[in-house]
Amino acid sequence: MEIESFLATAFELLAVPSTADRPGDLHRALDLVLDFVGPGFTVERFESNGKPSALIYRGAHRPRFRIILNAHLDVVPAEPYQFRPRLDGDRIYARGAQDMKVSALLEAQVFGELAGSLPYPLALQLVTDEEVGGRDGTLHQLEQGVSGEFVIIGEHSGLRIVTDSKGMVTATLRAVGRSGHSAYPWLGDNALLTLLRSLDNVLARYPVPAEEAWRTTVNVARIETPNQAFNQIPALAEARLDIRFPPEDADLNGKTAQEIATYLAKFCEPGVTPTVHQADPPHHADAGRPEVRKLQQAVRNQGYRPDFLRKHGAADGRFYYQRGIDAVIFGVGGNGQHSADEHVDTTTIGPYYRALKEFLHDPGPR
Repeated sequence: MEIESFLATAFELLAVPSTADRPGDLHRALDLVLDFVGPGFTVERFESNGKPSALIYRGAHRPRFRIILNAHLDVVPAEPYQFRPRLDGDRIYARGAQDMKVSALLEAQVFGELAGSLPYPLALQLVTDEEVGGRDGTLHQLEQGVSGEFVIIGEHSGLRIVTDSKGMVTATLRAVGRSGHSAYPWLGDNALLTLLRSLDNVLARYPVPAEEAWRTTVNVARIETPNQAFNQIPALAEARLDIRFPPEDADLNGKTAQEIATYLAKFCEPGVTPTVHQADPPHHADAGRPEVRKLQQAVRNQGYRPDFLRKHGAADGRFYYQRGIDAVIFGVGGNGQHSADEHVDTTTIGPYYRALKEFLHDPGPR
C-alpha cells in the first residue's frame, strides 16, 4: 500500500459531511469509495428510505460469500471544522476518522487488491445508515438475500477483536394525570411527578454505573411535558429511554418489543404506560471458530495482542447474529468517537492493512 496516496483519499473522504440529513453527501461518500476500489467488479446498488448502499464482488451472479467486509460511511453531525481533516503527529483529526471512514477505506483497499484472486467469494458491503440504526443498509441488504459465512465489520477496535456487543431498546414512558391550578395541587394529579417516580423505579433496578460495567444500563434521554404555565398542574409527561443490555440479561434478551413493554410496566406507577419503539438483540460471535483464531494469529504477526473486546454500543453485527451468521468487529485504533477530539491513530493503519490481508489469504477451514 502506498501510504501517501491512501491518506490523500482518506482526507478526501473525511471532508465529506456524510450525515443522515445530507443524502447528496451520502451518495458522494459511497461513490468515492466505489471509485477507489476500481473497475472489474460487480456493483449492486441498494436504496431504502433514501439511504444508499452497495455490495461489491467478483462475478456476474451474487453467491453466498465466504467472507463479507462490512463498513459504514455515514457519520454523526459535527461542526464544519471537523470536516477539514488535519494531521497532527500520528493522529488524523476529523469527524469519522475513528468511526469509521479510515477502516472502511482500508477494507476497500484490501478488497480491491485481493478479491479478484482469492479462491473463494469475498464481498465488500458499504452502507450509509449505521449511525441511525442500520435498518436501511445492512439489514435491508440481508432482507434482499445477501448472505455469508463470516463477517468483519471495520468499526474501530485498535486491532482487538470484538465478539460481543450489547442489545438496544428505545422506549417511551408516557404519564397521564389530571390538570388543575397549581395553588391547589390536591385537586390535580401531576403527571411529571408520577413519571419521575416511575423513572426512579427503573433506575433503582438499573442504576447508573460509576465505571465501565458489563451490565444493563438505562439512559434517560429526555423528559418533557406540553405544560407551559407555572400555575398549572401538568396533565401529560413523557420520558425517552435508551437501554443497552448484554446477553446475560434474561429479562430483555430474546424478548419481543411487546414483552419488553410488559416488563417495563412493572416499574411504572398507575397512569404511566411504556411503549417500546425498537428492540434489537445483543451481538455475539463464537470466539473459538477457525476464522477468529486465524484473525488473532494475523494480529499477533503484526506485533499486537489480539485481545477480545466487548462493546457497549450496538453495531450492524446484530443483524447477522439474528440470522445465525458470526460477525466480529475489527478495525484501526484511535479515540474520541462522536466528539470534537475524534481521531485515528495512523500507526495502526499499516498493521491493520497487513493483518487483514494475511487473514483473507487464509481464513481457515470452512
